[in-house]
Amino acid sequence: MRDARTAALAALVLGLSAVASPAPAAEAAGPTQAASLPPETVTQLAGWVLSAGDNRDLPFLIIDKASTKVFVFAADGQLQGAAPALLGLARGDDSTPGVGDRELSAIRPKDRTTPAGRFLAAFGPAIGQARVLWVDYATAISLHPVVTTNPKERRVARLRSPTPKDNRITYGCINVSAAFYRNVVSAAFAGGKGVVYILPEKKPLDEVFPTFAVQLQASRAQTGDPAMVRDLGGSLP
Repeated sequence: MRDARTAALAALVLGLSAVASPAPAAEAAGPTQAASLPPETVTQLAGWVLSAGDNRDLPFLIIDKASTKVFVFAADGQLQGAAPALLGLARGDDSTPGVGDRELSAIRPKDRTTPAGRFLAAFGPAIGQARVLWVDYATAISLHPVVTTNPKERRVARLRSPTPKDNRITYGCINVSAAFYRNVVSAAFAGGKGVVYILPEKKPLDEVFPTFAVQLQASRAQTGDPAMVRDLGGSLP
């Protein structure tokens, strides 16, 4: 088991060290080709997922709300692809109680958040969509192809823009391009389910992923990086 995980981690490092490729190519590309190199925390979280076996041999994806990007991994940690995403309009890491039972028109702008945390996700039907990846069914959070029913929202244009500043528009769901959903997400999660990790944007990392944060804090403390330790919500010994 240890040898298998060591090999998986080596494959992960190779995948995440791949040279960045343009976004359109990444959406249809195979393993290790991403829209951009993953942020450091994404790389470290993916490594922890493998070393701890937290994904339970299931494919997984990591959503970095700061960069509004989705990174998709096979069960062995091989990077399958990455792409921009549209996220909830409001910044925050919790879903408002009862939001999943409301009509979209009744969800106030301040309640349109994409929650942070670890979720066991599975494909299933949804109103207006033939098939979505349900991230958190109770709060009606799913990952699906970009919605284009309201032209005024310019969702496709927002996905294609070079900045993440205009990628906050949804009611909380994660929108990706139709090509990325079909060629990368659906292909990687072909077994029907997997694990979704959504990094926080307001809460300390150790509040959302405590075990991972402890490991990361120890690693950073050894390298003498107090700034990162403060970001995790902790302090140097």
